[in-house]
Amino acid sequence: MAKEYLNFIDGKWCAADTGEWFENRNPADWDEVVGLFPKSAKTDVDRAVKAARAAYREWRLVPAPERGAILKRAGDIMVERKEELARNMTREMGKVLTETRGDVQEGIDTFYYAAVEGRRLFSHTAPSEMRNKMNLSFRMPIGVAGLITPWNFPMAIPCWKSLPALVCGNSVVFKPASDTPLTATTLVEILLEAGIPPGVINIVHGGGGAVGTAIVEHPDIDLISFTGSSMVGRQINSKAGAQLKRVSLELGGKNAQIVMDDGDLDLALEGVLWGAFGTTGQRCTATSRLILHEAIHDRFVDMLLKAIEGLTVGDGLLPENTVGPLINKGQVEVVHGYVEIGKSEGAKLMCGGHQLTDGDHARGWFYAPTVFTGVTPGMRIFKEEIFGPVLSVVKVRDFDEAVKVHNDCIYGLSSSIYTRDVNNAMRAVRDLEAGITYVNGPTIGAECHMPFGGVKETGNGHREGGWPVYEFYSEIKTVYIDFSGRLQRAQIDNY
Repeated sequence: MAKEYLNFIDGKWCAADTGEWFENRNPADWDEVVGLFPKSAKTDVDRAVKAARAAYREWRLVPAPERGAILKRAGDIMVERKEELARNMTREMGKVLTETRGDVQEGIDTFYYAAVEGRRLFSHTAPSEMRNKMNLSFRMPIGVAGLITPWNFPMAIPCWKSLPALVCGNSVVFKPASDTPLTATTLVEILLEAGIPPGVINIVHGGGGAVGTAIVEHPDIDLISFTGSSMVGRQINSKAGAQLKRVSLELGGKNAQIVMDDGDLDLALEGVLWGAFGTTGQRCTATSRLILHEAIHDRFVDMLLKAIEGLTVGDGLLPENTVGPLINKGQVEVVHGYVEIGKSEGAKLMCGGHQLTDGDHARGWFYAPTVFTGVTPGMRIFKEEIFGPVLSVVKVRDFDEAVKVHNDCIYGLSSSIYTRDVNNAMRAVRDLEAGITYVNGPTIGAECHMPFGGVKETGNGHREGGWPVYEFYSEIKTVYIDFSGRLQRAQIDNY
């Protein structure tokens, strides 16, 4: 019998009001049930929000450096449990241990960064236009934050959202992805062990339709942070916007790596292998488009196909494997559906294009690394997010065409260019329509102390990571202190 895990609401571990459970299974071995988790409902969310609202009243008064010190202790605990966390993450979402260790490390880094921000949370002062008067501003907490996170980075992204929310003085109601509830539960356990007060952090497991919708629509949740698909993001923005909630949306991506004729091809090859097939292509920043200068196109494609032969697809817990499974059967069907679309559109399938079902692959959701050439910018496989190990290659004449092809996209998250020409590198930084640009690096590799996010349909303009996320989770209060002893009317008495 698989272990039953619980929600954490109002300082207590508890089952869902429904009495129902859902299974968390290993995508590399679907016969393995990692655990059973509560299939929660709106009533569970109501209790969590009530608890968070009550806890917020005291938590907001805890000095920010003290809040940061709790997160520092949590980071220390996570360091001690890093390998355990990485192995459980691989079991529940599939990516290889090298990557899950990196995911946990991103959480650790975010803990330590948030701890330091507890002593910063800088605001501004400015001179007054009146005599004997001071103008200041302060960062204030907002209230209850509703956090809805995806499965592909089950530690890093919940840390990106929850830790700034907490250090700014907000309380949290957290709904993790149903595909990765164990990592999320462990994160909450670590926060509690470090000293986060009961009620300040609440986790409610369950599906998006029941739990996610209840969080978005709840009148006592003040702000929403969501990472996921653009389709769901639009729905959340509409519902939350109707209540004038603050909303941060981190949505889809269709990221491109450009390789110019003067680029370091060996370096670019390493970049595209990591960008396209790391996490089995299941990243919002994954390299799903490869834009090659015509002078190096054929040579680079040959190099790429040969290098792909060296990738080993299999269980991420085994050190010899470099590419893990897709998350579930539904994602296999989505990816293969796009492969069929690519073939029907006239693109040339150079490798992959099929599910792997032989031997140990038979128990999991494995898909062969896939490359299409002969792709044109109008094809769906070049425009639409696939979220799998599928790379579409386009040939261009020059830098200007590369930029044009890159920007002909509804998304704008991450971008990459390989070139030795400093002028073209700087033009790319200026002209590529994306929230992130890498020069001589792949489209993946964000660092927690820098802003993360995109333009166009990739989101609604907010950023995760770095200093801007602390602005999202706090309100600015402006304060005027007049010590003149008389009424002073700004814009009137001084003119």
